[in-house]
Amino acid sequence: MGFGMFSFQPAAFVGNERRWKEDYSVLDPDVIWSKIEEGAGAKLPYKIFQTGDFRCNRTAFGFYVGNKWYPVLDEDSDSDLSVRDEFFRYLGGVHWSAPLPLLLTRLTRAAIAQPHLIRVTLGWLNRTVHRIGGWPKAIRALASKQVIPVTFVMHRFMDAEDVRPAWDMLKKGVMSDDIVIRETQERLQSCFYGMAHPESDEIVPACVQHSVLDPGENAALAQLLPLPHVRKVSAEQSLPSCGVREP
Repeated sequence: MGFGMFSFQPAAFVGNERRWKEDYSVLDPDVIWSKIEEGAGAKLPYKIFQTGDFRCNRTAFGFYVGNKWYPVLDEDSDSDLSVRDEFFRYLGGVHWSAPLPLLLTRLTRAAIAQPHLIRVTLGWLNRTVHRIGGWPKAIRALASKQVIPVTFVMHRFMDAEDVRPAWDMLKKGVMSDDIVIRETQERLQSCFYGMAHPESDEIVPACVQHSVLDPGENAALAQLLPLPHVRKVSAEQSLPSCGVREP
């Protein structure tokens, strides 16, 4: 289809019941991911790279050969896990968008300093080609430009009514005994998408910014995106959302 990434962002409750009527609580992350895998036609390993909390974010890096998707690294392979660790240990600081001559120079210098990286790379390449179906098939696919990198991503936002009490308790250093609020607190604590809040000089999770700290902006969005025959919505009538800030 010409896309390098498919990003799925399950909706969260935003508080305006006139617009949001469905039961979005059924959007369990495992169910969502299984449906994405069904559409992709392949298992999408997401645990090999973790960004934040798996209940919030999942990413699978890979590529299509024809109509079949293959992972760059397989989370069920100990050898691939070692490749991941070696990559971050020795190549994590490489600027991969640098001009090609400079990039090749840096990679050559890394290979000279750590010769075992050549063995690790060749082992990964051989395993990947084997998954595709062997060298002849891989070479034909490359020659015919049938190898298409495609990444699958899920960003699952949190409900505003859960974020507010969870954040209030975290600010007091208290972990909730309520299962839902406790999960929300854990997800907020592991959030890797921090936003600068200019009024308090804090770096806060994005869901906190949109659910707790943006009431005025959310009220303004209610004016920009009104429901049919509804033109005025106060801040009290429109609770702030999380992630997708639609009133």
